[in-house]
Amino acid sequence: MISGSKVRRIGVLTGGGDCPGLNAVIRAVVKTAINSHRLSVVGFENGFGGLIQNRARELTVNDVVGILPRGGTILGTTNRDNPFKYQMVIKGEQVFRDVSDRVVENINIHGIDALIIIGGDGSLSIGKELYEEKGLPVVGVPKTIDNDLSATDQTFGFDTALNTATEAIDKLHTTAESHHRVMVLEVMGRYAGWIALQSGIAGGADAILIPEIPYSIEKVYEKIYSRRDVGKMFSIVVVAEGAKPLGGEMTVLRRVEESFDPIRLGGIGNIVARQIEDETGMESRSIVLGHLQRGGMPTAFDRILATRYGAGAVNLVMEGRFGEMVCLRTPNIESVPLAEAVGEIRMVPIDNDMVHAARHVGICLGN
Repeated sequence: MISGSKVRRIGVLTGGGDCPGLNAVIRAVVKTAINSHRLSVVGFENGFGGLIQNRARELTVNDVVGILPRGGTILGTTNRDNPFKYQMVIKGEQVFRDVSDRVVENINIHGIDALIIIGGDGSLSIGKELYEEKGLPVVGVPKTIDNDLSATDQTFGFDTALNTATEAIDKLHTTAESHHRVMVLEVMGRYAGWIALQSGIAGGADAILIPEIPYSIEKVYEKIYSRRDVGKMFSIVVVAEGAKPLGGEMTVLRRVEESFDPIRLGGIGNIVARQIEDETGMESRSIVLGHLQRGGMPTAFDRILATRYGAGAVNLVMEGRFGEMVCLRTPNIESVPLAEAVGEIRMVPIDNDMVHAARHVGICLGN
């Protein structure tokens, strides 16, 4: 494996779901590599698909001008195209093949000495496998709006998604109060309730349901009745897409086997809203915030964190510290082995002070 001092050319890709701040990372990687270390940079398009299909382009400082505040990623992304389990059609039949050797060939074709992978648990797990099984010099950058990677204090993209969800709750308050309705907002987060919990607290929700605390719908009814008894004829309920009732399971929208995350959650908001209306007689509406949480301009916090991550990733490359991921250990940017960074979901601890604060201000958590 090449040492950091011999690196002359690096590759970069964005994998998994899109997220505010991806462009800020790309910009920081390109500027740090070129300005501070006189390296050249190659961007692979559409995640690992670009590595497999050899879709790549040179990235210069001019290519990243003006992208700091832009959402999405100029390189494109996908949550499919795992090179170790790549979907192909052979003689009319869909099959999966290991094409990781093709990835190594394409890396060599472009003369790339190190690869920076920006992604969540799925993308970084592939990066770990490329490093361990194929000997590729890989450095990871943690990305997910779900904030569920255990090896870092926070991922970029989360703060923007949190602000989007909070703004949605603020807007729902006025229409809920005007029409005397119960508004149920379903937010993303997969198996972790960080977006739901923090946006619910910030937005003044009356009930918050998260995956870490299986809920009793009767407790939600009680909260709504108690508000109605004192003349408050509306309520706001925030539900994480992975929330589940006591003794029940998460609501699965569909399964996509070739995806990094084959189980797609969704629909729990509709279920909760229907139950509330049937029980209380109050008109209830369900709103799925969905991919709005992934879009738009990154917040100042996410722009700064993404920039620190991008610069930190290039510095890890130059130090020859491959097989590692940059991480936030407040207040510093540090690193952790990829093997420790993936595979364990960072859940909301039920004894978290935010959970206690929510209870203290009267928010129902369903138990």
